[in-house]
Parts: sequence; C-alpha cells; structure tokens
Amino acid sequence: MLVFPNCKINLGLQITCKRADGYHDLESVFYPVPFTDALEIIARSTHQTELEFTVTGLAVEGNAQDNLCLKAYHLLKSDFPFLPAVKMHLHKTIPMGAGLGGGSADAAFMLMALNTTFELNLTTPQLLNYALRLGSDCPFFILNKPCFATGRGDLLEPIAVDLSMYKMVLVNPGIHINTGWAFSKIRPAPSKKSIAVIIQQPIETWHADLHNDFEVPVFEAHPQIKEIKEILYQQGALYAAMSGSGSTVYGIFNTSIDLTPLKDRNYFIKFIN
Repeated sequence: MLVFPNCKINLGLQITCKRADGYHDLESVFYPVPFTDALEIIARSTHQTELEFTVTGLAVEGNAQDNLCLKAYHLLKSDFPFLPAVKMHLHKTIPMGAGLGGGSADAAFMLMALNTTFELNLTTPQLLNYALRLGSDCPFFILNKPCFATGRGDLLEPIAVDLSMYKMVLVNPGIHINTGWAFSKIRPAPSKKSIAVIIQQPIETWHADLHNDFEVPVFEAHPQIKEIKEILYQQGALYAAMSGSGSTVYGIFNTSIDLTPLKDRNYFIKFIN
C-alpha cells in the first residue's frame, strides 16, 4: 500500500498552562496542507520475520529504530501478534524539526495503512488512541481536517475554516528548533481571546489577533526566521506566521507570490496551490 502523509500548519498557537504531568495545555487550529511524504508498506513472505525499513529523500537524523513509523508498527504488533513483518519505505520531503508535523503524519498514516492492509478493523476512536501513544500531534492526522486543538493538542474539534481559495508558501531556513527548548522559554498564560473565535474573523484581521507564542523566543534566538515573516508581509501576505515551534514560516496570499528577496538564500521553499 502506498500512502502520502501530508503536513499541517498551526493557525495561532497559545500555551495556556503547564500541567502537573509535565505536559503543556495549548490552544491552536491545526490545518492540513497538501504537501506530502510518501510511505509504502509491503507484506514480507511468510518465512521472513524481520522488518525492513528504508528511507530516501531528506536525511532523517537519529537511530532508524526510533523512527515513528517503526514505533507505530510495533505498537499495533503488541496487540495484533498475527501482524506479519513488512517492508517499509519512506520518501521524506517534509522538513524535520520544522513545525509541520511530518513525523507525526508518517506515524498516523502508518497506523491507518496497517489497519487497512491487514484488515484490523480498528475504528477511528481506536486509531486516535493508538496515535496519541505515539505523540501529541499524531491524532490530528487520523482526522486530517481543520480542527480546534486543546489539551496537549490531542483534544480535537473539527472547525469550519477553508483556505483553499488562497495561495500559500512555506519557507524553511534549515534551522532545527528543539521543541523542549522552545517550551522551556514559554510563560504559559490563559488566552485572552479564543483562537476558535479569531479564526472565524476575516483573514485581514488575523495579523492583529492571531499569534504563535513560540515566535518570541525563536525569533530572538534566530533573527533570520523573523526576517522571513517580515519579508512575506512585505510581499503582500494577508497573514504570515511561524508554524508550531518552528522553524517553518508560512504566508497566505490572495495574489501571486514573489519571493525575490529570498532567492539567494539556501532556504527550502514550497508553494501551495
């Protein structure tokens, strides 16, 4: 089976409190974006018991055995011992450590692909439960539609927001932001105005009301990320912001997008629509 895990952006992101269990409560709108990795799984022969996992495209740092795709397989295997060994191939195009949720998407799509291929008959609530055990962002990709997210990001409520009539660009300067470091720089505070309310306002008002709390520490540590946001506004973006804990910045436009000021930078740039 061949599937195409897509990424997401955060429309606003507020860290509202630190919980007793060490996690943080947040408020955001997760919005799916049609920019994808490719993930293929093939059942191995009955006499082959070893998993095979290969990766092409962008280099994936760290031990391959820690990859969320493998963790997703082992998670299901623990409850479904008859699950056969598989070949997995991941072609990585979504930048990592970039606030786009690419690794979480890969894990969620692996769960769904295994469920379909081997007829495990898992329901959506069951898949959401497995996904949460892999990471806070993973459940979103099971639903994969615009959602107002609270809790750790695991409490998801579908929300009516449609950006398909706009053009979008993702710009990543190749800086890996450590999520733990980013959270350590945040002072949680209750939101003054719910993102669920702000997102229903005209997009032209988002600039004043819709904020990502991580921008302050990340921009201070990496001024070039702040500069990307400024350039997107200079080039006519209706709204621009950093996604997640960074380092990708996205811009939403209703005109053609001219990124001439960034042309000599060795940045990853992806146009959507």
